[in-house]
Amino acid sequence: MPDVALPAVTTPSAHHDGSALHVPAGTPSLGDTVPVRVRVPRGTGVRDVWLRTVRDGEPRLAPARLERSDEHEDWYVADVLVHNPVTRYRFFLDVPGRDGTSGYRWLNGRGTWDRDVPDAADFRLTVHDPAPAWLSDGVVYQVFPDRFARSAGADDRPLPGWAVPARWDDEPHGSGPDVGVQYYGGDLAGIEERLDHLVALGVSTLYTTPVFPGRSNHRYDAGTFGHVDPVLGGDAAYASLIRAAHARGLRVMGDLTTNHTGDGHEWFARARADERAPERDFYYWTDDDPGYVGWLEHASLPKLSYGSRELAERMISGPDSVVGRYLREPFGLDGWRIDVANMTGRYGAEDRTHEVARTLRATMRAIDPDAALVAEHFHDATGDLAGDGWHANMNYSAFTRPVWTWLAPQDSAVPYLGLPVRTPRRGGGSVVEAMRDFDAAVPWRVTAAQWNMLGSHDTPRLRSIVGSLDLVEVAVTLLMTYPGTPVVFAGDEVGLTGINGEHARATMPWDSPERWDAATFDVYRSLIAVRRGSAALRRGGLRWVHVDDDALVYLRETPDERVLVAVARTPWPGVRLHPAIVGGAREAERLHGDLGLSVHDGAWRLAGDGPAVGVWRLT
Repeated sequence: MPDVALPAVTTPSAHHDGSALHVPAGTPSLGDTVPVRVRVPRGTGVRDVWLRTVRDGEPRLAPARLERSDEHEDWYVADVLVHNPVTRYRFFLDVPGRDGTSGYRWLNGRGTWDRDVPDAADFRLTVHDPAPAWLSDGVVYQVFPDRFARSAGADDRPLPGWAVPARWDDEPHGSGPDVGVQYYGGDLAGIEERLDHLVALGVSTLYTTPVFPGRSNHRYDAGTFGHVDPVLGGDAAYASLIRAAHARGLRVMGDLTTNHTGDGHEWFARARADERAPERDFYYWTDDDPGYVGWLEHASLPKLSYGSRELAERMISGPDSVVGRYLREPFGLDGWRIDVANMTGRYGAEDRTHEVARTLRATMRAIDPDAALVAEHFHDATGDLAGDGWHANMNYSAFTRPVWTWLAPQDSAVPYLGLPVRTPRRGGGSVVEAMRDFDAAVPWRVTAAQWNMLGSHDTPRLRSIVGSLDLVEVAVTLLMTYPGTPVVFAGDEVGLTGINGEHARATMPWDSPERWDAATFDVYRSLIAVRRGSAALRRGGLRWVHVDDDALVYLRETPDERVLVAVARTPWPGVRLHPAIVGGAREAERLHGDLGLSVHDGAWRLAGDGPAVGVWRLT
């Protein structure tokens, strides 16, 4: 193909991220000096590099040192004094203007800028321990217990009083009065019987939505935290499931609502019956109907008040709390996902969210230093992710939403995550800007652990968003190669559909081959294997190489491995890779996909039709 048909990649700009290629591994302590490195491609006109830090609220500049050079790049190093628990820094690039006059650029987490920028996107060093390595080293598999698998023992249990029975192959209702009470009868023994499916897929962590008794199929309206719902099999079944998962090398994470209980909860019953009961202080009371504060004004979900020390002790503080009890034997959970974490501890003038998160983290660390704590937060969670509380967040803002808007068709009929519009279609530049905006506002070690999802039990299904298997492969390639922890909602890997969260809670089609898409399963299994086989994809930095409306190209790099990822949503003319991108690489080992990558006379070229993907290890 003639060169004129392949637009050259824009000359790479200076780059830094928090990965081991640029920042030493490990957690610094207050008073430590940490060397941080920045790479500057030759030909960009940069004369000098300075480090800008903010110490106790005051900015300071110090010169960086030229550490090494090659024919394509200069590497500079500067020392950051970790003077604050979260220490911010960015780089000042001395770049002369076109007429030789003075000029400069700033380099922060969002890129390079020829103007002054706020501190919000500065890089961050933190003294707080990161998420356990097993989280982002693996892949999480989310199960909604009522819909995953039904054991033979489920037939012997009485129908719950709240339930409207459904047959296993019935389509779940997406709206209407019975969406929360449609009952399919999946149970914990059924999940245990299907653990080999998780092993075959290649995932490493099982995460189930709540298992406590409630008056709904989702069980976010707990009636007690004292035991596991007998409808699911009870405490013994939960302990058995966790043991069986551990025996297969799988971790297990639970789901807990710290923000509210159900109105049938034993604490709430005592609080309403006796104004002198200690549980009275567990809730917010008002003069307006129904007399108490409910989550999003739902009377069935009274909100918890962490102004009560006893509530904190029962719920989140210490080994005998709800959080602590299920991390210990006979259960042995490996961590918790916290429902509506963004609202926990927040009401009116009160804001105890960070206190709650830190208490949760301390309780878990004392029992199991390797336990993981993940928050649910549907919008901008950056203010809650300093690293001392939640290890990570369900990453709707920086991953799910951008990916959906890049892959949705122009005429999408699928609602867009709580907004009164259908899912819009946007170009790659807008999508990457959104990703970088949110990623840059948290420490790198948080970005590296975020739960990236293409859907969950609260959203439409991926297949309903994108339609074709080709675009599913594009989406899953992004999921398995982007920094963070990939999360797969059970059923996505076999092509299940759903146009909203309730409709998406479909049963697994174990005995319905017409509902089981084997080709989609192969895509997921193959890409999970690629991720598991690459340290760069699990732990490497992120360097954007090329972005246009219809194609995204980036590098994942560690000191020992460089992986190139390219995804195209439509037919695509391709690009030429700048020599600084491939460095001294001579060969490219294809790990996945059909996009073409050729090398001729030292020129690296990407080309191919779309939708298509390519993942290569450069050597």
